[in-house]
Amino acid sequence: QVQLVESGGGLVQAGGSMRLSCAASGRTFSSCAMGWFRQAPGKEREFVAAISGSGGRTDYANSVKGRFTISRDNAKNTVYLQMNSLKPEDTAVYYCAAKDGPLIVTKDSWFRYWGQGTQVTVSS
Repeated sequence: QVQLVESGGGLVQAGGSMRLSCAASGRTFSSCAMGWFRQAPGKEREFVAAISGSGGRTDYANSVKGRFTISRDNAKNTVYLQMNSLKPEDTAVYYCAAKDGPLIVTKDSWFRYWGQGTQVTVSS
């Protein structure tokens, strides 16, 4: 079992920055690839970013590439999502997810463990 707790959401103006954190517990953190997903009202959940267990590989949705950065600190059992140049269309509930195994994936069905989500609202 893996427990995930997100933090860092809130309200920010367009063009601003925000960092989300996800603290994990329950098993060896470095053995889990991690991902961030988001879901806006009335829309399906979508992939945002993912990182391998070692942190050596990352992947991003085209919509956030160049603006968002995923990273992890395996000593602290924490994964981060640094979001810069935020746009109103980034407004959503952001979810942290963990996958059994360290290899990076982007499809949400591969992620077994999910956090409760944190709201990010970007005002225009």
